Amino acid sequence: MIRRIIHVDMDAFYASVEQRDRPDLKGRPVAVGGLPDSRGVVAAASYEARTFGVRSAIPMSRAVRLCPHLVIISPNFQKYRAASRQIFEIFRSVTPLVEGLSLDEAYLDVTSNAWNEPLGMTVARRIKTLIRDATGLTASAGVAPNKFLAKIASAWRKPDGLTVIAPERVESFLQKLPVEALWGVGPVTSARLRQRGIEKLTDVRQADPAVLRAAVGNLTDWLVTLAAGQDDRAVTPNRPAKSSSSERTYAEDLKDVGRIREEVTGMARHNATWLAARDLLCRTVTVKVRYDDFTTITRSHSAPATRDIEAIVHRALALLDKTEIGERPVRLLGAGVHNLVGQTDPGDDDGRWPLFRTD
Repeated sequence: MIRRIIHVDMDAFYASVEQRDRPDLKGRPVAVGGLPDSRGVVAAASYEARTFGVRSAIPMSRAVRLCPHLVIISPNFQKYRAASRQIFEIFRSVTPLVEGLSLDEAYLDVTSNAWNEPLGMTVARRIKTLIRDATGLTASAGVAPNKFLAKIASAWRKPDGLTVIAPERVESFLQKLPVEALWGVGPVTSARLRQRGIEKLTDVRQADPAVLRAAVGNLTDWLVTLAAGQDDRAVTPNRPAKSSSSERTYAEDLKDVGRIREEVTGMARHNATWLAARDLLCRTVTVKVRYDDFTTITRSHSAPATRDIEAIVHRALALLDKTEIGERPVRLLGAGVHNLVGQTDPGDDDGRWPLFRTD
């Protein structure tokens, strides 16, 4: 049986909730996040702000330079969780096979559904309408035979988009995609592939396996499978959050200790915010460092459970001091929180903070 998978992604969720609740913000560039003078980071940006180059994960100080008239709103996760609960209630009224990726994003397997509707496109359109009626917010949806394609499709016509990749259109759709569309291919891996003449998904399928393995290592088989449009992973509902982690690979190796500490501080703050959004606490804080020779080390520290931002930042920086930063160039940094305590939200994710792309 050909599966019908829908990926639903709310449009600029945090910022859209704020614009919904404050009519004076409609049509204005809005960023949700911390203050620019306290090393704040953009958690979400409205589409009006994005036209100026304001994006999630960039420092708020940079966002203000890009858009001087930017409206900055402090996050209100209680409000975002309330909207998320409404959205996930709609999802689960259609199918029990709902896999939440974050408060505003999920996969749904609607091969069988409460409406006995055979067309995934029709199910997705009805879900979008229900979300708009219930919350006043718009969502973009992608419909495809598997998760990989559905996620790509949902981003195809944002905001308020609906893209369907029918089985007979999969190959023609894949022909359009660059290697960056593959999961696990960030800027650094993309550069390695392009240096070897591998620029499109079709190039991945035709590449010499040895050349491909030299570029992506143990990702080779996975990327070849995705490049063929194949993804057999099931939609898995009710996954409890076990951890949250952020990491980033840098285009140029970091040598300045101050810059490195600033990066880890931002990641630790994101993880602490993730905990607060889900009423969770953590016992363990971790830091990950990959040096220029690809040597990777991790450091961890366990203590009584907390979600205090400054305490988590302090512990992350203390762990960083136990590495060789300043002595060896750094190509990747990461920070995480583990051994969680508390209740997860019904629409909880799998612990990956979305603001940093892993390479």
